[in-house]
Amino acid sequence: MAAVSPLQEEIEFDHGTFDSAAFTTQTLASWQNVAGIIDHTLLKPDATREQVENLCDEALRYRFACAMVNPIWVPTAVSVLSGTGIPVGVVIGFPLGASLVSSLRHEAAALTRLGARELDMVIPIGQLKSGNHHAVEHAIHATATVAHHHGALLKVILETCLLTVQEKLRGAEIAIQAGADFLKTSTGFSSEGATAADVALLRGVAGGRCGVKASGGIRTLADVRTMLDAGANRIGASAGVSIVRDLGAE
Repeated sequence: MAAVSPLQEEIEFDHGTFDSAAFTTQTLASWQNVAGIIDHTLLKPDATREQVENLCDEALRYRFACAMVNPIWVPTAVSVLSGTGIPVGVVIGFPLGASLVSSLRHEAAALTRLGARELDMVIPIGQLKSGNHHAVEHAIHATATVAHHHGALLKVILETCLLTVQEKLRGAEIAIQAGADFLKTSTGFSSEGATAADVALLRGVAGGRCGVKASGGIRTLADVRTMLDAGANRIGASAGVSIVRDLGAE
């Protein structure tokens, strides 16, 4: 079963359904609640150690859901956030979704051993579009097995802008059956990021079985509200600080 936060446990799961309206209302009640569902993200290729350390400092200050970094920066982030209760998140098979299953397993094992507790994995996009659903299921299940063995969450990125509606529906169901803790819309590195329509579609498939993370192009509090209304219960954003400051954080 997908791991959920205390906030989510209170209001969202009811016989396999998700109450987006209730979750949105409670989340937007305070900047602290909003911060608690934002993955504070820095994935640009030219990110420096200083910028990663600053990301972690902000994640601690505002108590974001996690600090999300590229694999090379996991040791740095873990060092900064050790003992704070803020988990380190990391992307794998990123951003193309074209890694070997053995590579995904190795990344998941190595990064969880280093201390990462949330893994955001890109679905094998080309295999899905080729109709090779067994290969997609195998890649996700293999990665989920490693992640869960080490106590980590797995979020599966569908890169929805590259998929047909039928592919989105099929990919989401495969991911859930294979052990995904969250369905995630986008890498933020392709032709389009999250849309409310895609978030609603993913939540329609997921119900209360797993989380839905909206990511890619979410820059304002209004964007966050739109994604929450559509059914997201996690947001990926590099603009987390400005978003929570719009609700009164200092």
